Amino acid sequence: MYKEPIFLSPVFQERIWGGEKLHTLYGYDIPNAKTGEAWVISAHPNGPSAITNGPLKGKTLADAWNEHGELFNKKANNDEAYPLLVKILDANDDLSVQVHPNDKFAREVEDQPYGKTECWYVLSADPNAELILGHHAKSEQELEAMMDNGEWEELLQRVRVQAGDFIYVPSGTIHAIGKGIVILETQQSSDITYRVYDYDRVDANGQKRDLHIERAKQVTTVPHQRMAIEKQEETIGDLTMKKLVEEKYFTVSHWQLNGKVTQHLSKDFLQVSVIEGSAKITVDGNSFTIEKGSHFILPTGIKEYELAGEAAFIVSWV
Repeated sequence: MYKEPIFLSPVFQERIWGGEKLHTLYGYDIPNAKTGEAWVISAHPNGPSAITNGPLKGKTLADAWNEHGELFNKKANNDEAYPLLVKILDANDDLSVQVHPNDKFAREVEDQPYGKTECWYVLSADPNAELILGHHAKSEQELEAMMDNGEWEELLQRVRVQAGDFIYVPSGTIHAIGKGIVILETQQSSDITYRVYDYDRVDANGQKRDLHIERAKQVTTVPHQRMAIEKQEETIGDLTMKKLVEEKYFTVSHWQLNGKVTQHLSKDFLQVSVIEGSAKITVDGNSFTIEKGSHFILPTGIKEYELAGEAAFIVSWV
């Protein structure tokens, strides 16, 4: 049984809208100047994170989930895929307007285990940066007509954001991250995206990217439902924990550490991303340095751990 955090290395994804902030903000060795995503805690086949320490060093998180389910309190004979995926996205340009299916549609139509409900913590944002969240159509007929007629300005709802904002995006929500925004995304482990509108832009070969209008119509929630989220805050010692969302698929919390605290692991496992500062985590007398850009999992075998330093974290669990 692991008695230390499971540290993970990011997997980078080139995107037409990507940039270089994953390097300038987090020091990552990105492959090119169009790096849009770092999959920082991932067991998804399209980009599984590698484990960088301990007895499973060199294995992927998917390997650990499949071969060592006890690390996650995975139930015997449970063949489900690892449930969550954490990314950092650098929107150097507007992302396409898109929508994701729910579990039922993903299984029946795409033969995939999960749909995609997600949430975003805004790490940085240019002044007046905006994202798209929802639409103005009152009925399915109105939604289809506005899509077919390309009435995007009238259809789409825009929201201005700044660093520290949190946005919950259930499956069925039309959305897009806007230019100049960097987010940490916690989501179901799914890569199903239905692209609705892409600003008529072309790739390096002069080709427009595919749209998926018909499937988008099938899965979009009408009318748009804005979720009211009640944030709860708790302070233990030198750690302030603000619960950002607690829903069916995941709970996500923002932790601010200013000093030292001892915590007990009461969940099956915790996913932790360091978004500011640096600290040490001590388990069973062994200390590990963690800093901005570090990502790790605290597995089932850890009963107690100590955090010491000045740092902020996004923490998630199922």
